Amino acid sequence: MIEVREVTTKKERKDFLHFPLNLYKNNPYFVPPLYGDEKQIFSKDYMYYDQAEAVYFNAYKNGKIVGRISGILQKAANLKWGQNRVRFTRFDSIDDQEVANALFAAVENWAKSKNAEEIVGPLGFSDLEREGLLIEGFDQLSTFEEQYNYDYYQKLIENCGYGKDVDWLEKKAYVPKDGMDPKIAELTSQIMQKYGLRFASAKNTRAFLKRYVNQIFEIWDETYGKIYGTVPFTEKVKKSMLANFNLVIDLRFIAAIVDKDDKIVAFGVVFPSMSKAVQKSGGRLTPACLIKLLHDIKKPKIVDMALIGVIDEYKNTGVAMALVSVFCDRLTRYKVEYAETNLMLEHNDPIQNLWKRFDTHQHKRRRCFIKKI
Repeated sequence: MIEVREVTTKKERKDFLHFPLNLYKNNPYFVPPLYGDEKQIFSKDYMYYDQAEAVYFNAYKNGKIVGRISGILQKAANLKWGQNRVRFTRFDSIDDQEVANALFAAVENWAKSKNAEEIVGPLGFSDLEREGLLIEGFDQLSTFEEQYNYDYYQKLIENCGYGKDVDWLEKKAYVPKDGMDPKIAELTSQIMQKYGLRFASAKNTRAFLKRYVNQIFEIWDETYGKIYGTVPFTEKVKKSMLANFNLVIDLRFIAAIVDKDDKIVAFGVVFPSMSKAVQKSGGRLTPACLIKLLHDIKKPKIVDMALIGVIDEYKNTGVAMALVSVFCDRLTRYKVEYAETNLMLEHNDPIQNLWKRFDTHQHKRRRCFIKKI
């Protein structure tokens, strides 16, 4: 007999947060989120609760937790996209269809109480959270930004009546050991000269952010605004992002292209991989974790390509390729082995075509599912 409980007590909150850590204990590919950040979902002033509602459920069998799930009514997303959806997220379960059935039934009943017409997921409060179910690449280390899951999850979800909505691809981009292809370097130079552009500079990371961070958020909103599942930034979200990534933002791995008026037309950000450091600590910022993080930031072997944004006026000009090429040059200089791309929609041709000039390998695929209710 499966008992599903809405998470309301301190014990149930602890069960919800600890379940994936126990389910994936000693799994070499799973990377937990930062525990302190994840706890914030149960805070009344969590940064997304001014635009969304959420519910959390645990599933128990013989008194032992065997699964969890969350439902999100993302009002800002529904308004933006003209939809009436509830999102499911943070689904984890043992390999038991009865458990999955009970968890999804709980979310679906909650969604119906909110007059939703369909459920999609895995999707978080925004695309800044972990999203998509891993359906290829189970033997690959997860990035810190995305969730790992066992291969049986797809079967459990599909057996609950869910089908494909969209897929995302992830790639490894290998850093050229001998430096950037001279042809690409020359093409980058020509593009910059043609449009009167230059790479932004600053004496340190703090000065760079002080000068350009507001522009970056504006372009980020513009660039990603039309991409599946995105929601507008709020001031709370911006503040939280800057606080969370302050440790890993490094001027070596930020690039911005500006025009003659010092206005950003394109930007890119990569982060030294945090996966190994937080994996060993269980997602807690222990002294050992911080030491490992600082080492990986100083001498990274792997980086995560977090963002590339180009304003509409400069799309299809080659400016995005110029950003990637300068990153390749820097990563070669700092002896980085490879970069992992962020999630890329499989039919986003501009971003897919961008990588054709570089040595890449698709190693993961993620899926968002949908069900009418």
